[in-house]
Amino acid sequence: MLWFWILLRIVLSPIMYVVWWPRNQGMRNVPRRGPALLVSNHLSFADHFFGPLPLLRPIFFIGKGEYFTGRGVKGLINKGFFTGVGVVPVDRTGGDAAEAALRTGLRILREGKLLGIYPEGTRAPDNRLYRGKTGVARLALQSRVPVIPMAMINTFELMPPGRALPRLGIRPGVRFGAPLDFSRHYGREDDHEVLREITDEIMGAIRALSGQEYVDRYAAEVKAETAGGTARPAEDDDGITGAG
Repeated sequence: MLWFWILLRIVLSPIMYVVWWPRNQGMRNVPRRGPALLVSNHLSFADHFFGPLPLLRPIFFIGKGEYFTGRGVKGLINKGFFTGVGVVPVDRTGGDAAEAALRTGLRILREGKLLGIYPEGTRAPDNRLYRGKTGVARLALQSRVPVIPMAMINTFELMPPGRALPRLGIRPGVRFGAPLDFSRHYGREDDHEVLREITDEIMGAIRALSGQEYVDRYAAEVKAETAGGTARPAEDDDGITGAG
């Protein structure tokens, strides 16, 4: 992804700052070196651009392998883009999707990188904050790295679902909060009540940064109902992917 990150920094960053004048806060809360877990709300496709924009380090995200397996020109473009913005495909050769995502996330953190997680598991269907999945808590406890809450601001208004290009006249931005300390729970990553407590604390920190209304339901369920489909089962609570 290094080539795309360099392109973003050199070519796109000045354009994004001049055209949208983003409001960014709290960058000092992100360590300049070493691993950290950045946990964010997910409002828009534009999050991939405006979230990492003010940092001097790339952020890696966990994504579904399907993003990288498309055929033809479109498949190559998708693979190149998702690789460029730091999406790492989940390796599912040794287990189910949740365990595979956990392994992939731990590998990224062991390499000393910044790992971005969207605990809602998917883009929100509206401008509200939805219930987080507990996989982010398992990752925090097993990795024992700093957990930084991260809130995207105005990206839903900038580029809502279904819109191909970002709007003008909207000032997006990102806010990074102070690191959260979960050392009191180390060694309890198999306790579901602890995982839910940590996840809710993380979502509360994101809410405090973003000012969003909180909905105690999974975003995927609401999206499925809106589309007239069937919501995904609660067993998917443990997932940590959602870079789409």
